[in-house]
Amino acid sequence: MLNLILISLAVIMLNLPFGYWRAGVKRFSVKWFLAIHLPVPIVILLRIYGSVGFAFYTYLFLVGAFFLGQKLGGTIYNNKK
Repeated sequence: MLNLILISLAVIMLNLPFGYWRAGVKRFSVKWFLAIHLPVPIVILLRIYGSVGFAFYTYLFLVGAFFLGQKLGGTIYNNKK
C-alpha cells in the first residue's frame, strides 16, 4: 500500500508540468494531445517497477493521481496568468 501511495504522489508530480503545458495550448491540438498522453508510458513503467501491479483498485489511485496532477498544473498556469 505504501508503494501505491508513493507512486501516486510521483504521478501527481510527473503530471504537474504536463498539465501546465496543456493549459497553455489550444484544446484538441497535437500539443494538447501530447501533453496528456506523453506521461502515460512513464506511469506504466512506474507501475511495473514499483511492484504495484494492475489490480482494479490501483487504477482508482493512479488515474485519480494522473488527473489531479493535470488539473493542478493547469490551475498553476491559470493563476500565473
